[in-house]
Order: sequence, then structure tokens, then C-alpha cells
Amino acid sequence: MASLEANPLALARYHGDQAAEPGMLDFAVNVRDTQPPAWLVERLAARLPDLARYPDADDERAAVQAVAARHSRAEAEGGLLAGAAEGVALLANLQPRLAAGIAPSFTEPQLTLAGAGVAVQQVVLPPPFGLAGATVPEEADLVVVGNPTNPTSVLHTREQILALRRPGRLLVVDEAFADSVPGEPESLASLRLADVLVLRSLTKSWSLPGLRVGYALGAPEVLARLTSRRAHWPVGTLQLTAIAACCAPDAVAEAEAGARRLVDMRTQFVAGLRQLGLDVIDGRAPFVLFTVDDAELVRKRLHVKGIAVRRCDTFVGLDGRYLRAAVRPEWPVLVSALREVLA
Repeated sequence: MASLEANPLALARYHGDQAAEPGMLDFAVNVRDTQPPAWLVERLAARLPDLARYPDADDERAAVQAVAARHSRAEAEGGLLAGAAEGVALLANLQPRLAAGIAPSFTEPQLTLAGAGVAVQQVVLPPPFGLAGATVPEEADLVVVGNPTNPTSVLHTREQILALRRPGRLLVVDEAFADSVPGEPESLASLRLADVLVLRSLTKSWSLPGLRVGYALGAPEVLARLTSRRAHWPVGTLQLTAIAACCAPDAVAEAEAGARRLVDMRTQFVAGLRQLGLDVIDGRAPFVLFTVDDAELVRKRLHVKGIAVRRCDTFVGLDGRYLRAAVRPEWPVLVSALREVLA
């Protein structure tokens, strides 16, 4: 890890997949299952012969229509992305003067914006990482917030998110994990607000991080600015197919059922961690943030046992006490290993 600490940019761009080696039990990456559902794999496999030609306008139209119908929006209010992370990478196209990032959170927005010469100010929330009392600079014309937030798992209320709006300001809400909360009660995805841009991911719930699929929801003029400078054919045939399939009503219902199962699993997992005397942050996301006395040492000892968890000192606002673990059916194995390590 020494090379990471010596390179602040590499540290900020650290991702959970760097923690797990082949064959390890992976709690470091927040992907719902170890592979996509069989019906989705079959749907994608059926399109493999079509890779000999460029992405089709009909496929793009079908994907946009599915996104729009999924959130009761007009087709012009949906934009297709190569993962929600691409939407983050495009934020500099909005040309803000001062961006504010609610932290701790996904670090890529600050890196992308700062790399484009945009002034960025971090608004660091103290534990338990709620928005109440957050002081965002009034002059900030772009504010980025995750909901539920990675890595804290905190789910902010709609009212708290909307309270960040100001005249002349664009509010960007990263809802990459929103579909893991049953009913999506605090989502802004279906609200037609000219000053709110919502980024959504399909890679988490559908176990598709290798395909990169997501979309943006917002006013047509905002989406046009967001995508004004972008590579030709940014979303491929398999991605278009996946977006249309995963936004279909049957798939949405399947994801909702999975989210309800995750709630029960998360409750048991949190109870297991608290029985060890660990402080767990209250949240609703499909991962858990908790503290230990020496997170680096604990993480390394778990690694020796073949278990990967996410280090969190790479996030603005978190120190060497925090670890993040995905909610997985194998959670008792992690709790048992922690009991041994902490002893």
C-alpha cells in the first residue's frame, strides 16, 4: 500500500475491487450478486452477433423509452450513460464556477471537476453523517450529493436534499444505490425539476460492473450541456440492451424484491457486528460502515483469512478507524473472522 499513500491521486481513485484477490470472499465491492441473473445473460448473449455493426438507433430509442417509463419522465429527460461514473466524468461540461461536494462520499466528482480547473469545496459532515446543519457555500453553483451515500450508507430525506437548492445552482444527486432501498422513498428520479440532475446506476443491483450501464435524469437543456463533449457511440449495443431490459417493469419488480431481501440481511449483519461491540453507522444502503480501533491492521488480518473489506481512509472525512463491508449472504463468515481478529 505504500505506493498508494505516496500518490494522493491514486489514493483518491482507489476502488474496492483493488482489495480482493482471486478466490477471496469479497465484501469490498458493492455488487448485489456474484453474477447477473440468467435471463439477463441470455438477453445479452443473444445480441453478440450484432457486435459486427455500430449501435443501432432503434436500440437507443428503446433504452431511452424504458428509462423514461421507469421514472414517469419524458423521453427528452433521460440520458443514457456508460455507468453512473460516466455522468460524474461529464460534470465539468456543465462549467460551474464553484462546486461543492458533500463528504464523505464517492471521490470521483471532486477529482473530475478539479482536474478540469473547477474550484471545489468539500462540505464534510461529522458522524453520523446526516445533512442537518450542513453548510454549503451560497456561491456554489453546483452541489454533488450521494443518496444513499457511499460509503456512509446514510439515506438523506427528500426534504434535506431539496433544501440544498438555490437560484442559479444545479443540484446533482448520485442515486447509484437508490434501487437497493425498497420503494425508493427518498429518490428524486421522478421529480421534474429544472435544477436537479439525477445519476443512476444499473451495475450494482444487476451485477454488471464489467458492462458499465447507467443513465441520467434531468431537464433536456441540462442533459444537452452534460453530454456536449462526449465520444461518438458512447454506449454500445450490449449496454443499450441491458438498460432497456433492466428498466422494464418485470425487472424493476425483481430488483425491488431483491432490495427487500437485502433489508433483512442487512439487519442481521448489523446486529452481528454490534454484538462484537463495534460502532455501526445507521444507514439503508447495501453496505455497512463501521469502526474498529485499527482498521488497517484488522483489514490486513482479514486479508490473510481470505476476506476483503473496503478501506475507508481514502474518503474525504474518514480516518483510519473506518471499514466498509457489502451486505452479502456470507456475512456470518465475516462476523466470525472479525471476532477472531479482534480477540
